[in-house]
Amino acid sequence: MKKVLRIGGIIAVIAVLIAAIAFSMAPKEGSNADKVWDTQMTTGNPNAKNYFIIYSDLVCPYCIAFENAIVEHEEEFQKYIKENDVLVEVRLSDFLYEYGETRPEHSRYSAIATYCAKNEGKFWDYYNLAVTTIWNDYFKDLGKSAFKSMAKVGQEYWTEIGHQVGLGETFDSCVENQEPLDEIKQNAEKSARLADGMPYFKFNNYTSSGFDLSWGWEYVKMYFQAGLNS
Repeated sequence: MKKVLRIGGIIAVIAVLIAAIAFSMAPKEGSNADKVWDTQMTTGNPNAKNYFIIYSDLVCPYCIAFENAIVEHEEEFQKYIKENDVLVEVRLSDFLYEYGETRPEHSRYSAIATYCAKNEGKFWDYYNLAVTTIWNDYFKDLGKSAFKSMAKVGQEYWTEIGHQVGLGETFDSCVENQEPLDEIKQNAEKSARLADGMPYFKFNNYTSSGFDLSWGWEYVKMYFQAGLNS
């Protein structure tokens, strides 16, 4: 009887150890790993205690104003998120094409090219250059009225940005065949459920939408600080 109890006790201890190991290896509920849509669209510590999500469309003027302020201060931005232990995720889609009133085609064009770059491991190279290019070509001088001017922008505009970051035939084929379109549409649908307009921000327990074209890096930091305070 004692032997049976001893064996039963050993089995119980082993079961507890196995369960403990499995629990320690599994992603914790509510962790960043559970929430990130695509790790290639993140920057910062994957296990950071602070988590900032940007919902964006590359042809949204207010999105570009916010993102350009970050790109212009990239070194300071990276230092800031490192010092404050922040994971930043960009949830980019063709939101304005799918759900906007005017359904601008250049919204879809920009998303397709960005996702094709992402699929070759060059999301941030493409995204950063696209942001500064769009800002300087259109929104910097024309403001909100540039949105209408961009109606003339075809797919070749976005393809050329890819070429500038070293993407070639595989990228061109991906863009031409609209290979990531299903993924983009799914992300636009999820964004519609979770975001209130573009841009939309979720930083810890703080949420906000909108950004003025005249605002710069100091305002970006105010958004970050509101999230840290939450």
